[in-house]
Amino acid sequence: MSDNCFTDRMRRKIIVTGHYGSGKTEFAVSLAMLLGEAGGRFFCFNEGEAEEPSPCFSPCVSVIDLDIVNPYFRSRERRELLENAGISVYGSVFENEITAELPALGASLRAPLENSSCRVIIDAGGNDTGALILNQFSKYFSDDDTTILAIINANRPDTSDVDGVLEHISAIEKITELRISGIVNNTHLLRETTADDIINGHTLCDKVSKATGICLMYNCYPEGIVDPGELTGLSECLMPLGLYMRPTWLDK
Repeated sequence: MSDNCFTDRMRRKIIVTGHYGSGKTEFAVSLAMLLGEAGGRFFCFNEGEAEEPSPCFSPCVSVIDLDIVNPYFRSRERRELLENAGISVYGSVFENEITAELPALGASLRAPLENSSCRVIIDAGGNDTGALILNQFSKYFSDDDTTILAIINANRPDTSDVDGVLEHISAIEKITELRISGIVNNTHLLRETTADDIINGHTLCDKVSKATGICLMYNCYPEGIVDPGELTGLSECLMPLGLYMRPTWLDK
């Protein structure tokens, strides 16, 4: 996958939403690592440019973990990994593990949102209830600098058909008053994922894209588990996901 494939179609701020089990946190962490490697490139609108964006480059990439609903898989749990890659992590005001479950957000997380030279990935809570917290920061999410992604796993019961996905997207948009910018096919069964799973997910997401007009941006595949060569028929960008959030002991 070329760098331009995942940098040229997203704004400075990227909000990642998705139902429980969609793999949104895995996507957020993997995207942060890829953007860190690409130097944080993104597209922005300069003053006087009404239509066409121009390439901008960010010296920093940050992750904001707004998921205070799901205690199991949180991007801030990979703070060391991300920070070692030069990526700043913001989230709970409490940083030690014994208090990590408390739903308290640090004031410092506003810093990357207000820093126009920083690329920001926001890992929102699962489904519409988790996404509600975005309302506290709505003033930062203007259309010209924010991309909002809906991560879809067709193997989850709530998003296994077009009606379910449409209901999910509608619920998030209603509660946040934000418009979903792009759909991400992240259909998986963890380490049991096959190319057929991803292809079936693509078929579903393509139908949703045609029904809504929302762009299908990416087809994700677990790196080292599915060979991207088996997905060459998919026209959208292929995005490799590292299994950063999956403890190996869960597969034993």
